[in-house]
Amino acid sequence: MSNRSSVRVPKKSSGCWNCQSIMQCFCSGEPMRVDEILKRSDSLDDVQLRPDTMNIEEAESSLRESGGLNYEEARALLGKYEYQKGNIEQAVQVFEGINVTSVTPKIKLTLARIRDRPKRRSQSDPAPPMSLHAVNLLFEAMLLKAKSLQSLGKFKEAAQSCKIILDIVESSLPAGLPDNFGIESKLQETLIRAVELLPELWKLADCPQDAILSYRKALLHRWNLDADTSARIQKEFAVYLLFSGAEASPPNLRSQKDSSFVPKTNIEEATLLLLLLLIKVTMRQIEWDPSIVEHLSFALSVANQPQALAWVIEALPPGIIERKDLYHTLALCYNAHGDNFAALNLLKKLLHHSEDPNHLSGLLMASKICSESPSLAEEGITYAQRALVYKEDRCNHTAGRMYSFLGMSFSEYDESAVSDSERVTRQTEAVLALESAGKLTKFSDSMSVYHLSLQYALQRKLNAAAYYSKKLLKLDGGTNIKGWLLLARILSGQKCYVDAETVIDAALDQIGKWDQGELLSTKAKIQTAQGNLKKAIETYMQILALLQVKKKSSGSRKSLDNHDRQLELQTWHDLACIYISLSQWNDAEICLSKAKAISPNSASRWHILGSYHEAKGLYKQALDAFNTALNIDPCYVPSLISLAMVLRRFSCKHNSVIRTYLMNALKLDRTNHVAWYNLGLLCKADSESSVSDAAECFEAAAFLEETAPVEPFR
Repeated sequence: MSNRSSVRVPKKSSGCWNCQSIMQCFCSGEPMRVDEILKRSDSLDDVQLRPDTMNIEEAESSLRESGGLNYEEARALLGKYEYQKGNIEQAVQVFEGINVTSVTPKIKLTLARIRDRPKRRSQSDPAPPMSLHAVNLLFEAMLLKAKSLQSLGKFKEAAQSCKIILDIVESSLPAGLPDNFGIESKLQETLIRAVELLPELWKLADCPQDAILSYRKALLHRWNLDADTSARIQKEFAVYLLFSGAEASPPNLRSQKDSSFVPKTNIEEATLLLLLLLIKVTMRQIEWDPSIVEHLSFALSVANQPQALAWVIEALPPGIIERKDLYHTLALCYNAHGDNFAALNLLKKLLHHSEDPNHLSGLLMASKICSESPSLAEEGITYAQRALVYKEDRCNHTAGRMYSFLGMSFSEYDESAVSDSERVTRQTEAVLALESAGKLTKFSDSMSVYHLSLQYALQRKLNAAAYYSKKLLKLDGGTNIKGWLLLARILSGQKCYVDAETVIDAALDQIGKWDQGELLSTKAKIQTAQGNLKKAIETYMQILALLQVKKKSSGSRKSLDNHDRQLELQTWHDLACIYISLSQWNDAEICLSKAKAISPNSASRWHILGSYHEAKGLYKQALDAFNTALNIDPCYVPSLISLAMVLRRFSCKHNSVIRTYLMNALKLDRTNHVAWYNLGLLCKADSESSVSDAAECFEAAAFLEETAPVEPFR
């Protein structure tokens, strides 16, 4: 190493030095005095391109502090010169000549002594072996080498070259960089560039785990990053976790506490990063970036946490998000969470004349929410009609959705019709709107096709309903349970029980095990309608076994969600009904006790208990049970009908009361053939009623019974 020792530098020099002088320094293997370099530099005025002034100043600073220019520093300067000229391959060749292994100990010792210098404050302490300018010069050479290799498409080699810089600093300064570290020598700036570049190089090299690790190191190690740089790295890391497809292993944080949260999945880690960015926005540390909320919306949507997103948005300071965008985004969140009441209230604020009454997305969402509730259906019609004003400016698919929501709202609205003529008008409007939606979308929109099929089924036009339900299955590829169930119910209404059961079996082959409960329930009802009670009991037992496995797989919760609890309750109720029809009283009592454990105040359970007493001839107890059911749910149609039937058994003195119960039942369910039949019997026995009234009731009952499904279409 004696031939690479540095020499003293004059205190002041004039003129410029160039790459040819540096080249002689390391090609000859002999040290060169600085004044000689500068002298030769002055004599080479015919060089076309020279290093910029900043490079000269850096080099002179390094020379003055260390007393000379060694071999590696000379190569670093020449490589930088070639890189600036655009000679990428030549720059790489020059950078390859730097012996990183030999200079690494000196760099580490220099950084360590600079770190410890404030602690000692002694004049006798030895000076660092290198200046920070020299360290920066070598680091910059490694960085430029990485960028040169990146330009040549050698991404993995580029990443390895860039990684050397950060590894040296991390091992020398494990606690992170001191404040104001290397500002004069631009060392801090070089390190920040390396920190940002390394993850990008690993991504280009298709090394996802290395990219994730470099992102984590960039954020966890103290690099003295400014707020904007740190935020930029955080956002890029979050985006990579969300969309790269690479599965990250949980971070191993040395300083974490036992109770601290450690993300276990990509979604959790990305969500945490984006939430931290929002905190910085709230604290005014960084500028507002709308893409943060967009990515966070995606992350929380995938995690099925729309309410959490709503909480985050609500916590933002006023003015960051425009008010109408705030209402719309929060409405989407609450709608996804299932809180339609809150969502609709926000949409009403959005669609107020003082905000944005013509907000198309808001109008469509409001009409969709209203179309799912009979009490809001009239509002849904209004919102859909307001949206249709702009149908000419929209694509066929969007216009089709407008008509779909209009049809769905009319379909729900017909339930509140007072007269038959009003009901027929609304049903006609529903069909026309849904057919318009189908024509606009060429019947390619599964939602409009489903509701068109459903509307025809509700009107008992079962051939048309079956046609569109089969079209729906082709559209969805058999992946939608609702389509399978609707077709099976339509076929059961046509009394094609064998075909209906075949459809359910086909659906069971297509649908995942956990989602088969509702299909099995419909299958059991079809088997019951065929008189195959033993098979029906076996099918119900399959449902209970499935729910038991689900309950065990839920771990510590040991409970089912609301949908599964309702399915379990209905299964016990249906089994009790079968055992009552078979006069197996003990089995029926067991089923009712199981149902009571799930929901003691269920109107359905009290109704079946009344049916149990009625079947045993205990009419008083039956009346008590039916009345209890109606106290729980005054609109429970089966109990209204059963109560009327039991009263008819006692005497004919209660005809007005019986008629009231049956008429109330028909107001709630116009298609209930049992209610029509019993009303016909009442009219026939009542001297005040005409024979034609009884005949009309029996005619309606006969028609509805011929087309009655094993369970309601909707």
